[in-house]
Amino acid sequence: MWALAAVVTMMCFGINNFIFKLTAGKNVSKVHMQFFFYVVAFLLMLTYGLMTSIGTVQLVPVLIGAMIGILNANGNIQMAKAFEKGPASLTSPLISTNAIVPILSAAIIFHEEITLLQWGGILLMMFSAVVIQYTPAAAKGAAVQYKSWLFHVALSFSSFGVLGILMKTSTHHHYDTIVVLMSMYAGGAIYLFIMSLLQKEEWHALEAKWGAVIGTISVVGYSSYFFALSTGIASIVFPIVSLSCLVVVVASCYVYKERLKFYQLAGIMAAIVGIVLTKI
Repeated sequence: MWALAAVVTMMCFGINNFIFKLTAGKNVSKVHMQFFFYVVAFLLMLTYGLMTSIGTVQLVPVLIGAMIGILNANGNIQMAKAFEKGPASLTSPLISTNAIVPILSAAIIFHEEITLLQWGGILLMMFSAVVIQYTPAAAKGAAVQYKSWLFHVALSFSSFGVLGILMKTSTHHHYDTIVVLMSMYAGGAIYLFIMSLLQKEEWHALEAKWGAVIGTISVVGYSSYFFALSTGIASIVFPIVSLSCLVVVVASCYVYKERLKFYQLAGIMAAIVGIVLTKI
């Protein structure tokens, strides 16, 4: 069941990433879209919490949730800046390797036992996530600010990496998922609101509309994510979730009539084999 939850998370994250791609160049602010999606997701979780039963609200889960929200928002912002400063052909593949951080922490800190076959599957999934997102280098003469680009790549990589460790920590200590998710969306919304004030970009109705859609999907995705981590093997959950790029690639083929390249097909096959190996 936890593997299915990880796949649901992968699908949800992939759909949201494709929506960000779909809205690129349409005069919408990614910061504003994220702000609206965090607000909508927070309201959904608050409503659900009030309708059911929220556990005892403790300081540590609230702080962990808020940090997860801030790190996720910052990771996305830094990734967008990295795309502006350097080669897109390397930005996504490099940042996608952040899954190795929580994978290693699950094995070293939380002492998860992984068989040799499962390690093979994990490595295959990591490889496929990098290969699928690779794009040919931009034309010569394109402005590349390598120091700034590396800085933003490093910030995005570390944000997503630490985020994964905090999520595993939360499920390891059995903190109330509703409290953590509410704190996550609240913390992220506050952080993004401050960022929007600093950037002083114009607000558009389209940002609220897409933000609401992304926020709804995000609630399903992160709820499944926490369930997968609390009941399954985190070292396998993280690489499965990192394959969300598969959804973006397939959706792009359908909507934009893009053709899969040979190395992308090879990456998809590697991902399937990797998932099978982790279940043996």
